[in-house]
This record gives sequence, C-alpha cells and structure tokens, in this order.
Amino acid sequence: MAVGTVRDNRAEQEFELDIDGHRAIAAYQREGGKIVFTHTKVPKAIEGRGVASKLIRAALDAARDERLKVVAQCEFVAAYIERHPEYRDLVQ
Repeated sequence: MAVGTVRDNRAEQEFELDIDGHRAIAAYQREGGKIVFTHTKVPKAIEGRGVASKLIRAALDAARDERLKVVAQCEFVAAYIERHPEYRDLVQ
C-alpha cells in the first residue's frame, strides 16, 4: 500500500489522502472558531485499510493545533471521536 500524507486543501474545504492512485476526502466547512465535518468519502478500491481513520485522525489533530471546536455532522467522524476519547474535548 502506497501511503500518502494527509493534506488540508482549503480551497476545496477537504482534507485529502491519496493512496494507490485513489483519493479519500473528509469534507468540512470552517465557521469562525469551529470546523464542521460534513462527510467522509473513501473509494471502494481502498476501503477496509484504515484510510478513513488515518484521514480523520490527521484532520482532528489539525483542528486541535488551530484551536478549532469540532462539529461532527459526518457519522464516521462522530463514531471515530466516540471510539477515541482523547478527541472528545474538541467537540462543541
């Protein structure tokens, strides 16, 4: 598996991760001091490899670095935070 680096594409309002020629994204909207995660998409070709978890972990770490509060409209992001209590302090 060719593992890429998570990028914050602010122009598209997406965190992106390219793996084996496929792009996974976590879409968001910034609203003042918060970031609203709206949806996560992982292409079928790279599902089941922890791609979404790596993507969301990096996105949440970036939110923490920028002192943003997180609104998890995306079910995957909400479930990830539930499974990883170290991120619960970010939730608004």
